Amino acid sequence: MTVVIEARTARALRHPEKQARPDTPILRKPEWLRVRAPGSPGYAATRAVVREHGLVTVCEEAGCPNIGECWEKSHATMMIMGEVCTRACGFCNVATGKPAPLDPTEPTRVADAVAKMGLKHVVITSVDRDDLAEGGADHFARTVAAIRAAAPAATIEILTPDFLRKPGAAEIAIGARPDVFNHNLETVPRLYHSIRPGARYYASLRLLERVKELDPAQFTKSGLMLGLGESRDEVLQVMDDMRCAGVDFITLGQYLQPSRKHAPIDRFAAPEEFEALKTIAYAKGFLMVAASPLTRSSHHAGEDFQRLRAARNAQLDAA
Repeated sequence: MTVVIEARTARALRHPEKQARPDTPILRKPEWLRVRAPGSPGYAATRAVVREHGLVTVCEEAGCPNIGECWEKSHATMMIMGEVCTRACGFCNVATGKPAPLDPTEPTRVADAVAKMGLKHVVITSVDRDDLAEGGADHFARTVAAIRAAAPAATIEILTPDFLRKPGAAEIAIGARPDVFNHNLETVPRLYHSIRPGARYYASLRLLERVKELDPAQFTKSGLMLGLGESRDEVLQVMDDMRCAGVDFITLGQYLQPSRKHAPIDRFAAPEEFEALKTIAYAKGFLMVAASPLTRSSHHAGEDFQRLRAARNAQLDAA
């Protein structure tokens, strides 16, 4: 199980920057995107652990549709550095505003939770912290180090911000030597102005490339959402860009609109389209591809890591 640790403060508006936007219709989900409401005994048990430890999960904060399935299996995703983001991405449901100061005890508390729960694979993500000199990279590094000390058998995946305009930050996070370094491109470059206005496509791509330059042994991972207005050719070009940057693992999932103030859904991509893109991605040289309407970055992360490692070993054996 993977968890998120941070106390939450009351907020009058979750997305104050979006209030002036006109409402957009929320489309009815097709059958393949409908999931069973959470409520199994396993889900309840995971929820009890989360509440008992005063934790916050990105599963809840981002409104992930897979929460019922994942929590039933004692899987959740850890979010560090608070629950308030300094960015205002058009797709994201995490609260926007001024974050609280970092909690210096958080890395140890996260590590203790990982050890207590006996996690085999842990995913650590965070909000963007543009207010910090190194974007929170040092907090990532200290959290990874604490987990290594408390649960040395656990494999670690970090899903980081872009560390845009934070000189030296990428090197700090990469130097922590996680097993997987994940940073999502999210969408095609044409849509960055409206979907990721605080980010820059080529800066994100360069971050992934930098991982391979400094530590080729680290697996790199990135993801795209479909349904924001991208074309098929643009998706294929992003795949090529990722491969040029050495990305090992790509995830492709359907964008789901959190509210009427968020970016509207352009279309629902059918499962057959995801399967076709999966075939193409493998042909382009990705070691691991996860593609389906409900795919998310940390969905089945532990199982996918095992497949990713096996794929690399098979590739090395064949060389």
